[in-house]
Amino acid sequence: MATDRKQIIELTWKRFRSALQMLAKSKQGPKALMFAITLVILMFAINGLNVLNSYVGRDFMSAIENKDLGIFETQAILYAGVFLVSTVVLVFYRFTEERLGILWREQLTWRLTEAYLSERTYYRLDSATGVANPDQRIAEDVRAFTTTTLSFTLLIINGTLTAVSFSGVLWSISPVLFTVAVIYAVSGTVMTILLGKPLIRLNYHQLDMEANFRSDLIHVRENSESIALAHREGRFKARLKSRLDALTGNFRRLIRINRNLGFFTNAYNYFIQIIPALLIAPLFIKGQVEFGVITQSTMAFATLLGAFSLIVTQFQSISAFTAVTARLHLLSEAIDKAHHTRPCSILTEEAPDRVVYENVTLHTADNSRLLLENLNLEILKGSRWLFTGVDDVSKVALFRATASVWDCGGGKIIRPGLDDILFLPERPYLPPGALRDALLRTGMEAVTTDDEIMVVITKLGLEGVVERVGGLSAQCDWDDEFSIGEQHMLSIARIFLAKPAIVFLDRPGSSLPKSQISSILDMLAEQEIGVVILAKNGEARLHYDSCLEIKADGKWEVHHESNSQASVEYAELRDLSC
Repeated sequence: MATDRKQIIELTWKRFRSALQMLAKSKQGPKALMFAITLVILMFAINGLNVLNSYVGRDFMSAIENKDLGIFETQAILYAGVFLVSTVVLVFYRFTEERLGILWREQLTWRLTEAYLSERTYYRLDSATGVANPDQRIAEDVRAFTTTTLSFTLLIINGTLTAVSFSGVLWSISPVLFTVAVIYAVSGTVMTILLGKPLIRLNYHQLDMEANFRSDLIHVRENSESIALAHREGRFKARLKSRLDALTGNFRRLIRINRNLGFFTNAYNYFIQIIPALLIAPLFIKGQVEFGVITQSTMAFATLLGAFSLIVTQFQSISAFTAVTARLHLLSEAIDKAHHTRPCSILTEEAPDRVVYENVTLHTADNSRLLLENLNLEILKGSRWLFTGVDDVSKVALFRATASVWDCGGGKIIRPGLDDILFLPERPYLPPGALRDALLRTGMEAVTTDDEIMVVITKLGLEGVVERVGGLSAQCDWDDEFSIGEQHMLSIARIFLAKPAIVFLDRPGSSLPKSQISSILDMLAEQEIGVVILAKNGEARLHYDSCLEIKADGKWEVHHESNSQASVEYAELRDLSC
C-alpha cells in the first residue's frame, strides 16, 4: 500500500510538471505567462493589504477601548478604504485566475482530443491499453485537473507569501504564539494525512464507477429501440443496479472517511479561533498590551495557520485531485502507447488504382483461430469483386484489415490512400450535424456545391428523403431521423460525391434489396469505380468479374465469373453455402 501511495504521488508530480511544460510551450504560453505574472502581482497586493488591515483593525479596536472618537472615525474611514481596495484587487484576482484556468483547460483538452482522434487511437485505445472511459477523462477530468491544479498552485504561493508576511506580525506580538502556531499546524497536518489517506484510492475508483454507470445509461438511450424489441430491460436493470450498488458502496466508504476526517478538521479549525485569546488575553489583563492586540493576534494567528495548514483544510480536495491527475496521466500514456504499438506485422503501402494482398494471414482477435491463410490477390480499379465465406468473421476481418483497423495477422496490403478508397460498413454511419457535411468527405465542403450534391441525390432517388428533413442544411442526429435503408443509400451517395478509386461494401444486402444493389453496381461501373462486396443475402445473385471464396480453415479460392447463366447459378450456390 505504501508503494502504491508513493507511485500515485510520483504520478501527480510528474503530471503536474509535464502539464505546465506543455502549457508554456503551446501557442497559449505567452498569454498564460501574462496571466500568471498578473496573479503574482495581485497576490502580493492582497497580502500587503491583509497586513495593513491587521494594523488598522488593531488601532480601530483600541480606539473603541480608549473611547477616542476622533481616532475611531479616522480608523473607520481607513478601514473602509482598505476594504474597498481589497475588494477590487480580489475581484480582479479571481477574474485573472478563471481566465488562466479556461486557457489551460482549452489547451490541454484540445491536445488530448487531437491525440485521441489521430491515427485512429479512439478505435484501438481500449484494446491496446485497457483504459476505461477516455471520453470522461478528456471532458471532466481535464476540467477538474486544470481548475484544481491552478487553485492549489495559487494557494501554495499565496500561503508562502502569507506565512512570510504574518510570521513577522505574529512574532512581534508573541514569540510563544508563533511557536504554538507552527507546532499546531505540523501536528494537524500529520493527523490529517493519517486519517484521510484512504480517500485517494476511494476517489480514484469513484470516478471510474460514476463514468461506468453513466456509460451504461447512454448505451440504453442510444439503443432504446433494439432493447425494446428484444425485451432486454431486465438485463439492463440488473446491470445498472450492479453499477449503482458499486458506486454507492464506494461512496459510502468515502462518506465514512470524510466523517472521521471531519471530526478532526472541524475541531482543529474551531480551536484556531480561541488559542490566540488564551495566550494574549492574560497579557491584556495585566496591562501589557492594548485590547486591539487581541484582535490583531487572532487575525494573524488564523491567517498564518491557514497558510501552514493547507493539507488540513484542503485534504479532501487534494485526494480527489490526486485521483484525477493519475487518471489523466494514465490516459496520456495510453494514447502514446496506442500511437506506438503495432501488435501485428501487417504492412500497408499505397498505390493509386489497385488493392493487392501479399501473403496476408489473419487470425481472430484472441489468436485462437486462423481466419485467412496467405492470401495473394490483386483487385484493379473498375473491377467488380464478391467476397464469400462460410461465416462473416473472415470476410469482415479482411474488410477491416484493408482499412487498417484489424491488428491480428501478417503480410502486406497495398491499397489506395484513405482519400481514394472508401469502406461502407454493414451498419452505415452518418455523423450528426448538417446533412451536406455528413454526405461529403472532410475538406470537400468548400469545393462541392449543393447542385452537385442534389444531382447525385436525385439519381439515387433520395430527393424526397432530403426534402422530408428540411434540405441539405438541416441538422439532426441522423440515426434517429433515417431508417437503416435510407442511411445506407445516403452513404452510397457519399461514394459518388467522393469518387474514390475503389469502394468496399460490407454486406449491403442486410438493408438494401437486390435490385437496388444492382443499380448501384451499374452506376459505380459507369464511373469506373472498383467495388468489393462482402456477400450475405442477395448480393451474390448479381454479376461480378471475380469471386473470392474464403473457407472455414482459412484456405481460399478465386473464381473468375462471366455473363453466362451458369456463372449466375454458380454465384447463387456460393451464396447459399454462406
